[in-house]
Amino acid sequence: MNYTLNQLQIFLKIAETQSVTKAAEDLHLTQPAVSIQLKKLQDQFEIPLTEVVGRKIYITDFGREIAEAAENILNQVHAIHYKTLSYKGQLAGRIKISVVSTGKYVMPYFLADFIKQNAGVELLMDVTNKNKVIESLENNEVDFALVSIMPTHLNIEHLDLLQNKLFLVGNTLLNPVKKSGEIFKNLPLIYREKGSGTRQTMEAFIEQNKISVSKKMELTSNEAVKQALLAGLGYSIMPLIGIRNELHNHELEIIPTKGLPIKTNWSLIWLKGKKHAPVSSAFLDFLKKEKSRIVEEKFSWYEQY
Repeated sequence: MNYTLNQLQIFLKIAETQSVTKAAEDLHLTQPAVSIQLKKLQDQFEIPLTEVVGRKIYITDFGREIAEAAENILNQVHAIHYKTLSYKGQLAGRIKISVVSTGKYVMPYFLADFIKQNAGVELLMDVTNKNKVIESLENNEVDFALVSIMPTHLNIEHLDLLQNKLFLVGNTLLNPVKKSGEIFKNLPLIYREKGSGTRQTMEAFIEQNKISVSKKMELTSNEAVKQALLAGLGYSIMPLIGIRNELHNHELEIIPTKGLPIKTNWSLIWLKGKKHAPVSSAFLDFLKKEKSRIVEEKFSWYEQY
């Protein structure tokens, strides 16, 4: 056997994504480069690691066992690296955070200075919808999660980072009668997909205010909703955090609506009683000390709305 750590890392990513193309994107490699390394790894085994049905790649039972072993090996390699840095007096380790999709406009600003100050810290941040975020936290697959709606079925602790504000938003060129009731009747209201925290908040507002929505459209990401608004396809209730540039450039506008904005908090959460590694504990200490400064420096524009 003469496989390399690079080959194991690539195969593990293929196993996780079930796709050579997605693995290449996540690893910032070309698809041919990933395919070549997969073939070199496969050549060292008599039993297939993968099989292709149609145009989709599947991991065999043997391949899944190799992927699990590869993950263990790579974790040990990381552990050696972290121990080396620790002996040199540097904070070292890995922080795993799962972030709801709109939280990608928030979390990086609370991470940046900490990562810059601690070169030995490795960050793994997964951006997905609320249901998957909560699932990863519940399964103890991550150290922290960033949410705007607290899960009610988990025993958690939390640290509030930033207020979340949701407004009714539309394209400035549509120029409708600025009455939200008429807007809901005349143009589609654009929803996020089921499992989205923004959708949950939006549906609760509509139900609470007994709003009748005649036309609906569903899109699967905050960016997709924003592009639909820019194209004039309809209106949506959106988090302010993701539309700063569009408001500044007068491409989108906030439509005053009774009951809006809806206000929640962007909160970092973790399982109650979780034994944090030193690097995770250090990150929490950093946030408690620096979050006010970060909000003031990076989100001062937020107070205009």
